[in-house]
Amino acid sequence: MRMITLDEVASLLQENDDFKLLTHIYPDGDTLGGAFALAFALRKLGKRANVAVNGPVPSKFRYLTKNYRDQEFEPRYIVSVDVAAMTLLGDSVMEGVDKIDLCIDHHRTNSVAADHVYVDSSAAAACETIWQLVEMLGVELDEDIAGGIYTGVSTDTGCFCYTNTTPRTHEIAAKIIPFCDWREINYINFVVKTRAKIKMERMIYDTMEFYAGGKCAIVYTTIAMQQALGAGDDEMEGLANIPRQVEGVEMGITMREKEGGVFKISVRTNDGINAAEFCKQFGGGGHPGAAGCSIEGDLGTAKKLLIDAAEAFL
Repeated sequence: MRMITLDEVASLLQENDDFKLLTHIYPDGDTLGGAFALAFALRKLGKRANVAVNGPVPSKFRYLTKNYRDQEFEPRYIVSVDVAAMTLLGDSVMEGVDKIDLCIDHHRTNSVAADHVYVDSSAAAACETIWQLVEMLGVELDEDIAGGIYTGVSTDTGCFCYTNTTPRTHEIAAKIIPFCDWREINYINFVVKTRAKIKMERMIYDTMEFYAGGKCAIVYTTIAMQQALGAGDDEMEGLANIPRQVEGVEMGITMREKEGGVFKISVRTNDGINAAEFCKQFGGGGHPGAAGCSIEGDLGTAKKLLIDAAEAFL
């Protein structure tokens, strides 16, 4: 593994062809927006590129694929986009993949085993790097590329509200919004909700409990709750922000039960509390303000582990 510069990343993309672009499990706007934007950009350079997603693209992000169709070729160069760890690559994404040639990411805790790694931890989203590469490669912007990049930078910053937002983030957004329907993207990601999601949010509030003198709030969803409401992955999006919205809460923890006796943990923090350091205790990672991990066990067991860890951490 070798850490490389952005110039070297651009050179590798120019020198190679037949790309397979990997996205992480539970795909969000940054991994999908970045991968599809890069795929469209590479195709504009006359190269072949496909995006690998673990399962179907979530319905709320299907606008990213409006003009996308898989191409027929045998992948020769593998690139991961916005993937912080090997454990975040699903089995279907890794099918036929022996090694990762290039990793493009923005997570300080990145541990992907790739031949070449580029991590810009100052970037609010991996899509900031994708934008830089599009410029460096001389690719002309269009709706598909701009829409993907805008999706990544807007969703990873909470529509430019999170503390990871920088002047560069706004500068990139200003350059790409003339090329994409940013109002529709914002409406899809930050305004409209299904009835099932509203019901799930109501149920989430009923599970909320406070620990560490009120500085930690924990909520959870179970498979049974999701099935009862007919809620899918789209309804789970954004729930992690709920517990940290309570006044006085410094760390909000959202537990989401998955198949196989595992809870996916999302941590969001305020007041400079490092979410990545907290999740590191459980083999996870992420950003100072937003991180995640997984814990095996039933609800009571996983919850107690988190409570004990939060009270010690805070």
